[in-house]
Amino acid sequence: MKRKSWLVSAVLLSLVITCKTPSPVSQINSTPRQVVDKDPPAVPLSPEESMQKVQLPPGYHLELVASEPMVQEPVAIAWDGNGRLFVAEMNTYMLDVYGTDKYKPVSRIKLLEDTNADGKMDKVSVYVDNLVLPRMILPLDDRLIVNETNTNHLWSYRDTNGDGIADEKKRVYENNLVDTRNLEHQKSGLIWNLDNYIYVSRDRIRFRYKNGLIEADSLIEDPGGQWGVTHDSYGRLFFSAGGAERPAVSFQQNPAYGRLDLKDQYNEAFLATWPIIGTLDAQGGLKRMRPDDNSLNHFTSSGGQSIFRGDRLPAELQGDFFTPEPVGRLIRRAKVINQNGKISLQNAYNQKEFIASSDMNFRPVNTATGPDGLLYIVDMYHGIIQESEWTKEGSYIRPQILARGLDKNNGRGRIYRVVHDDFKPDPVKPQLLNASTAALVSYLSHPNGWWRDNAQKLLVIRGDKSVVPALKELALKKPSFWKKIFSRPNKTEHLTKIHALWTLDGLEAIDENTLFEAFKDENAQVRKTALWISEKFLKQNSTEMLQQLQNLKNDPDPEVKIQIALSMRALPNNTGNALVQELITQNPTIPLLAESETSRQKTVESIARRKEEFRKLTPLDRALLTKGAVIFQQVCAACHGQDGKGIALGSNDMVAPPLSRSKRINGDKAAIIRILLNGLSGPVEGKTYPDVMPAMGHNDDEWIAAVLSYVRNDMYNKAPIIRPEEVKEIRTQTTSREKYWTLDELQASAK
Repeated sequence: MKRKSWLVSAVLLSLVITCKTPSPVSQINSTPRQVVDKDPPAVPLSPEESMQKVQLPPGYHLELVASEPMVQEPVAIAWDGNGRLFVAEMNTYMLDVYGTDKYKPVSRIKLLEDTNADGKMDKVSVYVDNLVLPRMILPLDDRLIVNETNTNHLWSYRDTNGDGIADEKKRVYENNLVDTRNLEHQKSGLIWNLDNYIYVSRDRIRFRYKNGLIEADSLIEDPGGQWGVTHDSYGRLFFSAGGAERPAVSFQQNPAYGRLDLKDQYNEAFLATWPIIGTLDAQGGLKRMRPDDNSLNHFTSSGGQSIFRGDRLPAELQGDFFTPEPVGRLIRRAKVINQNGKISLQNAYNQKEFIASSDMNFRPVNTATGPDGLLYIVDMYHGIIQESEWTKEGSYIRPQILARGLDKNNGRGRIYRVVHDDFKPDPVKPQLLNASTAALVSYLSHPNGWWRDNAQKLLVIRGDKSVVPALKELALKKPSFWKKIFSRPNKTEHLTKIHALWTLDGLEAIDENTLFEAFKDENAQVRKTALWISEKFLKQNSTEMLQQLQNLKNDPDPEVKIQIALSMRALPNNTGNALVQELITQNPTIPLLAESETSRQKTVESIARRKEEFRKLTPLDRALLTKGAVIFQQVCAACHGQDGKGIALGSNDMVAPPLSRSKRINGDKAAIIRILLNGLSGPVEGKTYPDVMPAMGHNDDEWIAAVLSYVRNDMYNKAPIIRPEEVKEIRTQTTSREKYWTLDELQASAK
């Protein structure tokens, strides 16, 4: 009896320990990084030669999945339910320093297949042709959703005769507004998240699939991302802002609750990069290079991030954050640390990267978890990785590109997968599109997150409610006491429950009683999921649901308490404020509760202040400033901050000057019009920033007037509105100018 009692106690103790919030991790011991070449050649290499230039940790290596001519200029990948790989190609991206023909409709989406299960693609077809820089792809069932640069439409493509070429095209979301932003500032991503919403990287919008169409849903704030968006196994989204030199943003809470970034969510050390190559073509110039070896010293162009959720690499990688840095020719692996519900990121290695290449043309731009359980890398393998607005005369990067012949390298591209010596890729080829609905339910328990996500998505799309009883059984399944004690822990059991709950939600078959039972689950993430889903009943003024949330306020898990506070925002007329304040007061060790509420209050106050200011304007001026506010959040906030005070996450080094209470913003109209039309380089107020202010003159006069007028009448600025005709007059004076302005030139032109 004593031995059995000891065993029970030990197992129970281990269960308690595994539920604790993880502490900051120790960085992995590794050999010091060494820069291979301080002034590398730019001659393109074969895929085999390029792989020899890549350094990975011991035990890891790359395998080539596809390369030119099978794929060219790849920027995004996505698998359909049967494991076929769609590849978006931007075939006209930066063919020279001028960006010649960049909007010519000759880009494509390829369909790749591995017919002999050796991990290498051997069959290809042009699924969709004649596109303008396709930037978003999302497989549904046998349909592929596509978005092109400069548009807001979402199109569905389908191959009805099985020849690998789409022959059906339907518009599933209509928005006729032309996106005039620089192609680096437009939306990307388009991922189906755990909550059945489809998210993009920026703008106040997300989508939902319903009856064959994609419906838009508005967000409180722009999440502030740029290239790519990913999610973890619990539906937490991770955005990135390459233009603001921030590798990860807006990951503290879902953007439906408002944007939240914290200064200490990573530190200065995390922002430092450790390439093995001299990075002479960094737009930031010498400020962004280490003087001893010319290597990139700071993130400058990160994007295409992913959370690894596969099952065929070491378990320590699961849940880690991977983000490419194409300027540094590297991929960062970061540990995602959760301390009392507050998320922070830490480089997994000490002054070293997970992947680094000494091939100057290696340009990783995207990553993904594949159906085989491995990590995939999209290498655009392109010479120029900076859009033409930043390669004008007077930029640092232009002569570097021309001197090294980087403008000569285009038309190539590679896709790799990361393999470990101790693991074999999953040989099972998915057949989810052909699987029965009941079989799809079983895949919600798969150890690879790719399978679980796609099974859930297909169940929701099919809308077959015959599986509702099975889903409820999965969601509420309780192991017997003895199974809990003597069986090995099932690491995916709580994930299965979470997927089952969200699938019920997507099928519109979730009910309060199921959620009430889920509130009692032993796993905190299951309880949190049930709280998240409960918002639809809170919006319906369910008194019983509100009482259940009141009862959960003493839950031992910080994330559950945080989710209660967030979900209470669904109540009408701020009736949940009292409970939120009670949670904040009683939980001083959960700082995110107060930080999130403070951020919400600032947003509410800012919106109210803006409405009051706008109320005093004429209808014409009100419309102009309203348009300017949208433009600012879409384009300018990533570098200048939502409040115009600059971005300083993880460091005191801002990527762009603050605009709030700026004498220059409130001063001479002509000077700031010239800046927006032609851009600005050089020091500002004696400080040198790592990037130029790009020219925005490709936009029309009203666009320029709107955003400048907004900046001059918000963020505690107050100056006369700028009219489109005033922009037109300055534009006629500067039509021949191709260089950026400097402040000295602007001062001279004002005399």
